[in-house]
Parts: sequence; structure tokens; C-alpha cells
Amino acid sequence: VQLQAFGGGLVQAGGSLRLSCAASGRTFSRYVMGWFRQAPGKEREFVAAISWSGTSTSYADSVKGRFTISRDNAKNTVYLQMNSLKPEDTAVYYCAADGEWGYYSASAYDYWGQGTQVTVSS
Repeated sequence: VQLQAFGGGLVQAGGSLRLSCAASGRTFSRYVMGWFRQAPGKEREFVAAISWSGTSTSYADSVKGRFTISRDNAKNTVYLQMNSLKPEDTAVYYCAADGEWGYYSASAYDYWGQGTQVTVSS
């Protein structure tokens, strides 16, 4: 499966962005999908995940209550709505596919998109 993330940009603190990740292939609806982020000099970290059906979601504590992950299996797309953005949310955001539910390491996912830059100014 190929993934393409887009929707990043520059936003002021307190603002919002919506990231999208479009997937190719017929098996998208079977995959656990996740969003990760990587800031300069830091390791890639888990942000959010959604089950194949969309009925279960999981979030990192740092984004809980501010970010919402969702998916549209008919469009092979997963979204990350980011509200109340903070400067510490600045990072390259990656979508990932075929993860293991309950595992939050990047190594648990098999497919990765190219990343989209999110910059939050103070």
C-alpha cells in the first residue's frame, strides 16, 4: 500500500489544521492506521491510531482532547484534526498503515507515507 499525507502548514498557536492521508490499494479498510510525528533531533513518536472499522481510537497523552483521528474507508483516507495547536506540536507528521492495535511503536507499522510538515508559531 502507498500512503500520501498532506495538509500540513504554518499556523499560529491556538489554531487548527486537518491532515489527510490517502492510501492506495484495496485492503485499506483492513488496516489499523496511525499518525506519528518527528521533531528535529527527536525520535518518531506515536500521536494517534484508529481501528480498521473506525470504532476504536487511541491517542498520546500529549494530544488527547485536542486531536481527533478519523477515517473514511470508502475514500481510503485517514484524517487527523488538530485543534488548539501548540508550538511543541511542531514536527513532520507521518501516516502509517497496518499497525498492531495496542502497540504504539513505529516498528509496529508496516507502511509509511512521506510526511507533511506542521509548524506552530508562538
